[in-house]
Amino acid sequence: MTPEQTKKFKYWQTRTIVVTMVGYALYYFVRKNFNTAMPSIEVTFGITKAQLGLFLTLNGIIYGLSRFINGFIADRVSARKVMSLGLALSALVNIGFGFSDKMAMLVAGTAGGQEYITALTIIMGSILLLNGYFQGMGVPPVPPLMTHWVPANELARKMSIWNMSHSIGAGLIFVMGAVLVHYFDNSAWRLCFLIPAAFSLLGAVALYLALRDKPSSVGLPELEQMKVPGEEQKPVRKSDKAYHAAFLRRMVFGNPIVWVLSVSNFFVYIVRFSLLDWGMMLLPHTKGISVAVAGIMVAAFEFIGGNLGMVIAGWATDRLFGSRAHRTCVFCMLGTIVMTIVFWCIPDTVSPWVMAVPFMLIAFFIYGPQALLGIAMSNQATKEASATANGILGVFGYASTLISGVGLGFIADRYGWNSIYAVILVFAVLGLLTLTTIWKAAPDGYGAAKKFTAEYERNSSR
Repeated sequence: MTPEQTKKFKYWQTRTIVVTMVGYALYYFVRKNFNTAMPSIEVTFGITKAQLGLFLTLNGIIYGLSRFINGFIADRVSARKVMSLGLALSALVNIGFGFSDKMAMLVAGTAGGQEYITALTIIMGSILLLNGYFQGMGVPPVPPLMTHWVPANELARKMSIWNMSHSIGAGLIFVMGAVLVHYFDNSAWRLCFLIPAAFSLLGAVALYLALRDKPSSVGLPELEQMKVPGEEQKPVRKSDKAYHAAFLRRMVFGNPIVWVLSVSNFFVYIVRFSLLDWGMMLLPHTKGISVAVAGIMVAAFEFIGGNLGMVIAGWATDRLFGSRAHRTCVFCMLGTIVMTIVFWCIPDTVSPWVMAVPFMLIAFFIYGPQALLGIAMSNQATKEASATANGILGVFGYASTLISGVGLGFIADRYGWNSIYAVILVFAVLGLLTLTTIWKAAPDGYGAAKKFTAEYERNSSR
């Protein structure tokens, strides 16, 4: 590229990273707001922990399936349109959730009684299912965007920065929820949906206007798909459906590394969601702190511990482990296990600010794999199939809500809140053991993809 093109490319690369970060942070505004409202919903309407857990599980399963479906879509249509549309639709259903009690009153004909609670539970659950699908339109467009704008040898660092959007969005919404609960008490639950929805609608418009799918959309040359020194690489033929299907079979569905990363993601997300989704109820019951302080601690878990963990894990992957993200993840899971034991053993007489240190360190370690597994998946599947592969990763990640949602709700009801820490430790150990099985794997799949393409060309020419 000419110096002018290089400057323009860097501008659009930075713009793409920043805009998608803001956009995905807003996706969290209209997803994790339910978690901030859970204590108020439980008190106001008498919905049980098991029912709340069921909501989380159903929402997570639909979200995971949506990520898988939209992974196929995002590999074939405009990533910009998918991401902005999903955010707008998610904001609209959140507005509906804010008035779910009014809908239940219309259905039941009364504002109290078992019939009203049943109607309310069904309405809330149905809206959350819709939101789960629309939320699944947020991540799949990102791998195609990033692999078009970021070279493979820079992907771990820059995607780790991008992954801060998870923690920024979740951290800010938990702060907002804590402030609303502090000033409006249990009546704050409605505002936890309406205010984030307003921000997200504006964000959806900004996403559509500010993003471009790939360099050629702004008159720039595309990144080389597979860099081979001294050789001009043929572009991958996206129009060749037979090639694309064969590529998916080899590099995604028939790739053992893809499945190991996916199973690992299942365990990582159980640990993460156990603390993130239940934090505002788990911390008051096990550490004797208020809901407002719990909200601040969960925000710090995301915003401070999570962000630092992702950035440092990305740096370590590129600088210390030769872009082998799976090796960084092994050490991160070990740190997660140690810090979970430390936090569990801290007595409830200790100051919340002292408790916050090991709590944030759990986030520091678990958010390394949370960010890096998607990067590893994109590199292993290459940009030809990154969205599809990450769709599978998402299915496994959000299948974890079978455990972290209804499973933990049942366990907390039956065995008490402290038993949750034992569950977290079991799955953290399983995640560590799973990741060690691919310790010797290559940093990416571009070499394997090159061999496959050559083999496909030979077979096609016969």
